[in-house]
Amino acid sequence: MTEQTVQKVNLLGMGMPALEAFFVDRLGEKKFRAVQVMKWIHQHGVDNFDDMTDISKVTRAKLKEYAEIVAPEVISMKDSKDGTRKWVMKMPGGSAIETVLIPEDDRGTLCVSSQIGCALDCSFCSTGKQGFNRDLSAAEIIGQVWIAVRSFDKPGEKRQRRVTNVVMMGMGEPLLNFDNVVEAMGLMMDDNSYGLSKRRVTLSTSGVVPAIYELAKVTDVALALSLHAPNDALRNTLVPVNRKYNIQSALDACNHYMSRFSEKRVTTIEYTLMNEINDKPEHAHELVEVLRNTPCKINLIPFNPFPNSGYERPSNNRMHRFRDILLAGGYNVTIRKTRGDDIDAACGQLVGEVTDKTRRSDRFIEAVELGRTAAEIASTRRQRTVV
Repeated sequence: MTEQTVQKVNLLGMGMPALEAFFVDRLGEKKFRAVQVMKWIHQHGVDNFDDMTDISKVTRAKLKEYAEIVAPEVISMKDSKDGTRKWVMKMPGGSAIETVLIPEDDRGTLCVSSQIGCALDCSFCSTGKQGFNRDLSAAEIIGQVWIAVRSFDKPGEKRQRRVTNVVMMGMGEPLLNFDNVVEAMGLMMDDNSYGLSKRRVTLSTSGVVPAIYELAKVTDVALALSLHAPNDALRNTLVPVNRKYNIQSALDACNHYMSRFSEKRVTTIEYTLMNEINDKPEHAHELVEVLRNTPCKINLIPFNPFPNSGYERPSNNRMHRFRDILLAGGYNVTIRKTRGDDIDAACGQLVGEVTDKTRRSDRFIEAVELGRTAAEIASTRRQRTVV
């Protein structure tokens, strides 16, 4: 008889309830072991059970037989001249994702991916042009945080807090990978792992409305809406999911999400400025009105170029004029500083290596070969919508 191979469980992506159940039901151990192991994994960066010195040798032997701690494989790590760091991580099947850490004087913001590629196809985003392969598991999502934290310190030593904020704004639409994203965000906030506050974990969505209502039932992280246009006609071309869930329905869902909290909370509105596309004064005035009933702050993001996009970054004067109109309308507005563009780590530039299952990347390459840009494709889409 051949000995049956035990299918090991990856503990990296397990939240506390799942980890406790694993110890009790699979290993016949006490629940408190889950707390010990979670701290070793996420607070000390340990991936070898033999290094967990406060756990008995018998329990460690069980763990080695039935479990493992496996993070994504880092293909490369690059540092920008401005201090931004980007990791490219290989996924099973050959695709790759990208993760970016943006350091500031008082914080470090980690931009985390939720999918290989993106299931959506926003016309101004390089990620969307790569197509879509699959959702990331909870272990692959939280593994990006684990790798980022671990890259600055040796496992087991007392750590400086390099990652103070996490934004689900990397590759993919987080709400289309709902369960795994929620599980990973729970780990980010668990005091036995990374202990981030709910205000320091942000989920950014293009406006998958039903999932926003579901999100309100299970978590209280910060919420950002990638809006990018002040009216449905324009947003239909830039953010195609708007054809299914229009601006007002997305804002209503965000307002519902924030209404659950006793303290004052606001939605972050993300708005990428593209020259002569959505950055005109009339767009700013329209945005003032469309957001009138939505408590929010607004992040203006200068467009970051990628090959064959057909879009351009506005001048500083155009961006400041747009911002000033919003300020006069009573909004809290920030123009986001571009970081990491010299290593293609800026907003909208993350691409990884996607084994596309949708043929979207092939169609984009074919269009480019015919001399068309992403902006021209979107313009054609807009004309069809208008007709």
